[in-house]
Amino acid sequence: MMYPEERVGPMRQELVDIGFREWRTAGQVESELPGAQGVSLVVVNSVCGCSAASARPGVALALRLGPRPDHLFTVFAGNDAEATSAVRSRLGTEPPSSPSVAVFVDGRFHGIIHRKDIQGSEPEEVAALVQGAVASAQAA
Repeated sequence: MMYPEERVGPMRQELVDIGFREWRTAGQVESELPGAQGVSLVVVNSVCGCSAASARPGVALALRLGPRPDHLFTVFAGNDAEATSAVRSRLGTEPPSSPSVAVFVDGRFHGIIHRKDIQGSEPEEVAALVQGAVASAQAA
């Protein structure tokens, strides 16, 4: 389902403003993710008010507090279907989930924070999950 760009634009911009590279096509995912050395954080952004409203601020807080990943990428579920599908194809057997935060090490899937982990959480709780996921990836 495509949402109007005037509705999703500000949600996209929240992540772009803090340094995320936005992917809108599968080609962008396929050309950048496999060769991304180090730790990559990939946010599957979403309109879902109950989870996305905590996900984006939680991710922003985690980045301010650290540790910071080497690369920041995002796709928008529901609007960037091709790019979202390309990201999800790299998540092994993990079910589709949005919003979600996936972590990759040297272009290989390392772990994910699902919507069910985010839903009902405060941004500070989401930040702690993201911090733990990035730290785990950096130690791998």
